[in-house]
Amino acid sequence: MDVIIQSTLKTLNKTKVLLDNLSNDQLCDATVSPYYSSIGSHLRHILDFYNCILIDTNSDTVDLTARTRDKAVESDCGRAENYLNLVIDKLNTAVLKTDKKVTVIDDLGMGKIEIPYTYGALLAQANSHTIHHYAIINYIFDRLGIVLSDTQFGYNPTTPKKQEALVK
Repeated sequence: MDVIIQSTLKTLNKTKVLLDNLSNDQLCDATVSPYYSSIGSHLRHILDFYNCILIDTNSDTVDLTARTRDKAVESDCGRAENYLNLVIDKLNTAVLKTDKKVTVIDDLGMGKIEIPYTYGALLAQANSHTIHHYAIINYIFDRLGIVLSDTQFGYNPTTPKKQEALVK
């Protein structure tokens, strides 16, 4: 299995830990300022992004503006876990050549444009995108008083680690 897919699976598996430790009320709590988004809305967005990439890996085009947006995923841990498992299954079973060229359609704020990619580059972007949203989720956790045991959750692997002060 390609290292990009392995990395993606490692990152996505952190979502399982979240869902196993959240109630539906916590998943959909949108009381944290300044954006008033919920953990569930971020998880749904992450999974929509991957699902869009994996919907047809035989295609030469991925339209990121045509993502599904199943709002029920935002408020139901079971539904979110099913969606996560669907994405993970697709990653595990897709015959995906990460060096295959693909045209990505996206809207970067000036209307839809076409961007040349490879599937590997697109999955690497999705992985970084996921970690970015995990960081936002971490802020929501903090404000809601939810403690997560994974101290690396929401941190990019290249983020410098804090050094413990040596006690003399």
